[in-house]
Amino acid sequence: MKCDQATIPTLQSQKKLFRDSMGSKYFSPSPLGIKEKLGDRFIPCRASTNLQTKFLGEEEKIKTKRKDPILGSTTNGTGDASGGNSRNNSSNTSGEGSNSNAGSGLLSKEEQQLNSYSQLLQSQLLGDENATENICWDPYNTSSLEMSAGCATASKRGAKNFFKFKNEVRKSDPSCTGTSIIGMDADKFFPSAHAMMLNQTHRKISKVPFKVLDAPQLQDDFYLNLVDWSSQNLLTVGLGPSVYIWSACTSKVTKLCEVSPSNDSITSVAWSQRGTHLSVGVNSGETQIWDIQQLKLVRTLGGHLGRVSSISWNNSLLSTGSRDRTILQHDVRAPEDYQQKLVGHKQEVCGLKWSFDGQQLASGGNDNKLFLWNIQSTTPVAKFSDHQAAVKAIAWSPHQHGLLASGGGTADRTIKFWNTLTLECVKSLDTGSQVCNLMFSKNDNELVSTHGYSLNQIILWKYPQMQQVATLTGHTFRVLYLSMSPDGESIVTGAGDETLRFWNVFPPLKTKTVNIFGCSSGLIPPSMDIRQLSIFLVNLHNL
Repeated sequence: MKCDQATIPTLQSQKKLFRDSMGSKYFSPSPLGIKEKLGDRFIPCRASTNLQTKFLGEEEKIKTKRKDPILGSTTNGTGDASGGNSRNNSSNTSGEGSNSNAGSGLLSKEEQQLNSYSQLLQSQLLGDENATENICWDPYNTSSLEMSAGCATASKRGAKNFFKFKNEVRKSDPSCTGTSIIGMDADKFFPSAHAMMLNQTHRKISKVPFKVLDAPQLQDDFYLNLVDWSSQNLLTVGLGPSVYIWSACTSKVTKLCEVSPSNDSITSVAWSQRGTHLSVGVNSGETQIWDIQQLKLVRTLGGHLGRVSSISWNNSLLSTGSRDRTILQHDVRAPEDYQQKLVGHKQEVCGLKWSFDGQQLASGGNDNKLFLWNIQSTTPVAKFSDHQAAVKAIAWSPHQHGLLASGGGTADRTIKFWNTLTLECVKSLDTGSQVCNLMFSKNDNELVSTHGYSLNQIILWKYPQMQQVATLTGHTFRVLYLSMSPDGESIVTGAGDETLRFWNVFPPLKTKTVNIFGCSSGLIPPSMDIRQLSIFLVNLHNL
């Protein structure tokens, strides 16, 4: 039988023969002729576990019959010739261009696979670089073994790295799951970092409160602040003319005080950072300070001409905002009623919060203004007029210095974020309903907001994306009151429906370490003031 032409096989012809023998599906050209970028980093592929028989990822049997360019005959995928064709007949009529080879000196596909596998092991285990001169392996397409001119050229040049790997992003296929050596899903036993991140991001948050308490005579007044949770795990609430304390540890309720005369009422409550003293603002304009350990009234502070609707502590400094449009700075150690009077708002001061470093005070009023005060001055350092309704909701971020969040009333419905270092608004979000309260999580970069007209809902946000993590409903009136538990995992909300609802919304601390004080927040408790801190550092130095 005659051959068309006898030629000496070159490297390029061997490359073409291997492409034809392996099948065109394993060799897809780069789209639009763009040269693929290859790297020298190898990431193992678990597409096959039997490396000897599946080293190239090729199926053992190919069901569809095709012309074998090496043997010149029609094969059924097992390497056996069919149709009575001889090995000496090496014609190719596929129309893609052919090279006739005598068949001598060429190994079968199985032998080539085993030979390549042994060369790879010899190179990686024994450090023999000469063993991989003719191998180019793509780990993401394990069936693309090539004997190319590029590899031979690289070896002749004395290149240090003979392997080049594709650095491409593979699309995830839900039908293809990682399998371990024992043939079981590896994701069940070795979850990937991406899956762990998704589980952490999409954590399950209960849509129902884990506890509901009745709160009779809880006022439905947007401008008041009647609920606060102390660092000692005590919850205080102002109900009509009385103040009650509920212990989260023992569920015991204690009536602290009742104001007189009978036409007076509680307008605000706030705990000190250490949780040992409670300040109570009343409708008459007075501010009472109670010692919780002894259940005793320590002193009464005056100075306001209207009800005290907002209170904020800064160690021994107590700030109170009133309907008389002023903010008074009280030093509870001094005999005077107040040391400074801050004037700027044109209507009632309903929102008041000190920053965590104690250097800046944010105040919101019914005049739709948000003011920023310095601890050393009596004039505001910044005035923000972007809100279109009363600003009661104010929150400082414990994670980012100088980040302040504020929320507007019914006519505004927005949450705005401010950089108090540059005095700029960095983000604004329309929530669609009245913003009554804002509070950042202690444990994660999340934010909770409570709303009034017209949805009466509680929304958990992921900052800075401001994506809604969860929406909680249950209150039938405006959710006017909000406070957080000492561990930062739970919140309590109060509304005009005369109920207090407890929710688990925030994740726990990632790492908890017990310090020498028995706290889980670091070496020094956050409630320690400057004088205590200096004494502590001196004692620590003497040790």
